[in-house]
Amino acid sequence: MKNIFLVSGICFLGFLMGCREKDTTFLITDEKVGKLDKISLVRDLELIYEDDSIVKDMPQSQIGRRIKKIQVFEKGGKQLLTLTPTSDSIPSIENVSIKDPRFETEGGIGLKSTFGDIQDQYDIKKVVTTLNSVVIFPKGSNLYFTIDKSELPGNLRYTSGNIEAVQIPHEAKIKYLMIGWE
Repeated sequence: MKNIFLVSGICFLGFLMGCREKDTTFLITDEKVGKLDKISLVRDLELIYEDDSIVKDMPQSQIGRRIKKIQVFEKGGKQLLTLTPTSDSIPSIENVSIKDPRFETEGGIGLKSTFGDIQDQYDIKKVVTTLNSVVIFPKGSNLYFTIDKSELPGNLRYTSGNIEAVQIPHEAKIKYLMIGWE
């Protein structure tokens, strides 16, 4: 009889834990990055991040003083995100650069992930080679990942030619993780 109550109690606790809402504070989707929505406006950032700190980077010489970058810091000083606003009359967010490794996609991809992790979760649409890095664009996603060329084999580090996905080692670490909302 005691065993029946014990098993019933464990099942009930499991049920309650399963019903609990998932914490999305550091979740990256195509429509959201943590508290930030794709449709969020720059003017609303102070409300969205009321418990955090926001630093707006304004160029000195521009007439109209368009904001170039917005940095979001957690209380205590840890940088969470860098946001690039659109140049619209009512600016929204065009690009989000993830700075905190706690941010991850639903598939668990974040700044601590590798190229192999990306390949396990996404089909690769395109690889763009730049002077110092390669940028990975997955199919069907607004995300893109940058891998430093120092993570590549020696024969690819100094090439200006195109680098294919098959040439990137699975253990190559992600340097930057960004999402573009155009």
